[in-house]
Amino acid sequence: MVHTRSTDLASQLIRHGVRPSTQRLRIFEYLAASKEHPTADNVFQALLPEIPSLSKTTVYNTLSLLVKEHLARQLSIEDGEARYDGDVSMHGHFRCTHCGAVTDFPVEMGEMSMRGLEGCIVQTKDVFFQGVCRKCIENSK
Repeated sequence: MVHTRSTDLASQLIRHGVRPSTQRLRIFEYLAASKEHPTADNVFQALLPEIPSLSKTTVYNTLSLLVKEHLARQLSIEDGEARYDGDVSMHGHFRCTHCGAVTDFPVEMGEMSMRGLEGCIVQTKDVFFQGVCRKCIENSK
C-alpha cells in the first residue's frame, strides 16, 4: 500500500509540473500523511534520520513549491510560525489555546455569507477558530 501511495503522490507531482525527486516525494508523503499541521522544522526533524543529506533549505523550498502548485496549504495559525497542511480540500482549522493542537473540521462554504465582498475577487478562503479542545476540557475536570 505504501508503494501505491508513493506512486499516486509522484503522479500528482508530475501532473503539477514538479519533478518528483526522492526528497520532494518524501516531504510530500510526510505532509500528506500528517494530521498535525507540521512546521517546516517539524518536517525537517522527522525526515532527517531517514534522509541525512536533507537540508532545511530543501524542506522550505519544497513546501513553498507544494503550496505554489496547490498541493499543500500554508497556515498562519500562530504569530510568525507557518504550518503546512497536505489536505487542500475546503475545511476549517481549530487551534486549542491550551495544548496547541490544530485539528481539521468540515466547512460548508455554501452556507457562509459573502455579503460585503461584492465586486471583490476572493482568492483564498480560510476558516480558523481558537478555543479549548474537548481533550483539554475533559482533562481539566
